[in-house]
Amino acid sequence: MKKTSLIAFAEESIKISEKGSYVSASGKQVSIAKEQRQSVENSILYTPEDFKGLFEKRDTLIQNKTPHDTVFEVKNETVLESIARISTEVPNEKIFVLNFASAKNPGGGFLNGAKAQEESIARSSGLHPSLMKHFKMYEINRKLTSCLYTDYMIYSPLVPVFRNDEGKLLDTPLQASILTSPAVNAGVVRRQGTQEEIDAINDTMLARTEKVLSVALMHGYEYLILGAWGCGVFQNIPMDVANFFKLHLTENSTFKGMFKKVAFAVYDMPYGNSIHAFQKVFG
Repeated sequence: MKKTSLIAFAEESIKISEKGSYVSASGKQVSIAKEQRQSVENSILYTPEDFKGLFEKRDTLIQNKTPHDTVFEVKNETVLESIARISTEVPNEKIFVLNFASAKNPGGGFLNGAKAQEESIARSSGLHPSLMKHFKMYEINRKLTSCLYTDYMIYSPLVPVFRNDEGKLLDTPLQASILTSPAVNAGVVRRQGTQEEIDAINDTMLARTEKVLSVALMHGYEYLILGAWGCGVFQNIPMDVANFFKLHLTENSTFKGMFKKVAFAVYDMPYGNSIHAFQKVFG
């Protein structure tokens, strides 16, 4: 798709979020005003200091949960395809999506026509207003000298998703709850960071992965869409990231059996490095 089209879709999506309605590709008038307002109002900025208390509440919560036989899926599909597919499979369930976020710019480069996972979400949904509401996360990360970044995260519940990958406006919008969390920018850390920062890449990602899953668990989600988090421009190693998820989801008693389905949407060339790694770990 042309960059100019992607930019136009992004600009239109911001207007749709502000207006609370749109005309679908088939000519149907669609209102998302209530859903959009509630998503922004109920969004939460998690700070690094919040997680001690959140972990305590999480550990109390899991004592009363009956474990599931978690289904793991690795699909060569986009995040929007995954949202649509799982919404069809379990129409009455809430879906949790990890947004592979820019640490410094809300929606990444979606207003400039960029094409990565975050940009596809931002130009296809009402996510952007809640990111702007919690701009503090970006301000903090912009001031850092380290590209390990921080554990600030933005939780945006039940975001209206109103486009598909082709940019078509849907007759019936979907909803997905989105956690916007930057991975470590491992490429920059390896090139410019101190040895201490380089040595901290894996431990930071493993700990941040626990925080991501804890937010999902605390808000009652049993269907998760994850993926090759930080394995694009941030240059994290796909096998490492897959194993971070596996460690928590299959070996950490806190999360083992706490989710019904965990789908890894890894849009990749056939047998590309990212999807191959996740297939090997979860296949």
